[in-house]
Amino acid sequence: MNLNMNSMESVVAQIQGLSSNSSDITQLHNFLKQSEELLHSDFSRLLSSLAELDPSIHSLGFLYILEACISFPVAKEHVSELLVSVARFINSCSTEQIQLAPNKFISVCKKFKDHVFGLETPIRGVAPMLTAIRKLQSSPEQLTTLHADFLLLCLLAKCYKTGFSVLEDDIYEIDQPREFFLYCYYGGMVCIGQKQFRKALELLHNVVTAPMSTLNAIAVEAYKKYILVSLIHLGQFSTSFPKYTSSVAQRNLKNFSQPYLELSNSYGTGRISELETFVQTNKEKFESDNNLGLVMQVVSSMYKRNIQRLTQTYLTLSLQDIANTVQLRDPKQAEMHVLQMIEDGEIYATINQKDGMVRFLEDPEQYKTCGMIEHIDSSIKRLMAVSKKLTSMDELMSCDPMYLGKVGRERQRFDFDDFDGVPQKFTI
Repeated sequence: MNLNMNSMESVVAQIQGLSSNSSDITQLHNFLKQSEELLHSDFSRLLSSLAELDPSIHSLGFLYILEACISFPVAKEHVSELLVSVARFINSCSTEQIQLAPNKFISVCKKFKDHVFGLETPIRGVAPMLTAIRKLQSSPEQLTTLHADFLLLCLLAKCYKTGFSVLEDDIYEIDQPREFFLYCYYGGMVCIGQKQFRKALELLHNVVTAPMSTLNAIAVEAYKKYILVSLIHLGQFSTSFPKYTSSVAQRNLKNFSQPYLELSNSYGTGRISELETFVQTNKEKFESDNNLGLVMQVVSSMYKRNIQRLTQTYLTLSLQDIANTVQLRDPKQAEMHVLQMIEDGEIYATINQKDGMVRFLEDPEQYKTCGMIEHIDSSIKRLMAVSKKLTSMDELMSCDPMYLGKVGRERQRFDFDDFDGVPQKFTI
């Protein structure tokens, strides 16, 4: 079908006339589906048509035209103008209308992200993509296909705090496994940027232990960072996998991460000079993995671990002795490390500036302040909510015909006469 002014004007007129109520919107949606070939046949009339529509009122029609418009190659001089139009649409569009055509909305957002990358201005995409996620979600528990793109934008723009805001949601609904892997991987990196190492460990752990039939590059890179973050946050790393980790991951991940496992072994000795020598020897490898900065944080954390060990042995110690014991350059550097650890709550101590002595103290927290009681109360409420949700999901799963069929097939593989109860392990 050839696009001409009359036919395009007809589409615009239909959009303007059928955007007022739900029954009209349904009729409009059917009309737009039938007009897709028309919309994708000429770029020149599409932009001028957008100017005749209000994205907050004519959201569904605006979306169809915008998706057609952004699917054409865009000249560099027009990209910025197009990005402004997309951002304006995302911010003002009707959630109810765009959820009628979620795939088109996702397509527009992903192409918007690609153009932002092309201009090397990732920060321009951060706020619109966050808005797009909230409008696309049916609930905060849903992981959309835009989450990973948003977190990648946050990483490149160094907007870690904004990225961290979506990671506080508990996710129970996942559409695509690959999106889950990327969400946890990029999310772990955002948490590392925020120095939220506990949450980073949780997300990277999810990647490493997630079900997988074949090993993927995301899991390999996550495992390397998982080792490094474990050393920074916990001061140790265990090579043992949880029982629920896929056999593919257990067999193969270590083979792709040998320098990182050797780094963990070197870290375990507590000797800073050996660790620094190892890092220098393998610097090129860590650099090619884009992990050198994180590796240097591992080195820095060893000073903290060694200082923490001193608190278990001594009540008082001079800054000079601390510097000598943990191999710091001088007492001033030791003082800086101790002060930072006090500020971060990693140790409890006071420094006598007059004689350069450090006095190590017990944890002053008595767990009876209003703030601590509120924290404990909110934690209990969250655990109760999670428990209720898991019970509900378990009930739904126990009634799912596909799940029951799968379990039934697996049960036939076992001779139950050889067991006192149900088998210890089977694949679901």
